[in-house]
Amino acid sequence: MNRLNEYLDLLSKNPPQAGWSRAEEMAYWINAYNAFTVKLILDNYPVKSITDLHGGQPWKVRWIKLGSKTYSLDEIENGILRPKFKDARIHFAVNCAAKSCPPLLNQAWAAQNLESNFEKQARAFINNPAYNKISPAAIQVSKIFEWYAQDFGDLITFLNRYSKVKIKPNAKVRYLEYEWALNSQ
Repeated sequence: MNRLNEYLDLLSKNPPQAGWSRAEEMAYWINAYNAFTVKLILDNYPVKSITDLHGGQPWKVRWIKLGSKTYSLDEIENGILRPKFKDARIHFAVNCAAKSCPPLLNQAWAAQNLESNFEKQARAFINNPAYNKISPAAIQVSKIFEWYAQDFGDLITFLNRYSKVKIKPNAKVRYLEYEWALNSQ
């Protein structure tokens, strides 16, 4: 927990600055979202689901101090990451601590490998049958694809960029129930 607190302190004292590249900024905000989500869970452990916290709305609580500003998880994801960077693969990088969330990368995100990690995470999530079940004629996919449909554009086209199975344009689409239990359980 000490190392996590040191890392959070480092993030808090070093918010994005003018002159940072797009990749540096994206990596920073992804790391902040994920690290503060881990802190939220650890500070409230044992808890069965992130939705058990703050009346089921833990994403709305402003408690993340970065530089001179205070943010909520929602503001980081939906106020910065999604609108500023407009990259649907962000959804495979941020982790909300639920079983149905894409797994965390086992390292901090960094500018120099941002693109390769986005590609790796997208392929891993889309092709993992624990999250998505894909066949040429029918797909059962994560609710993430429904909730953030505007980010993905044409779903089948997006999935076919990463899927090992070629999905037909007229494939039947069904969205899987989201499992909110902690991803550690």
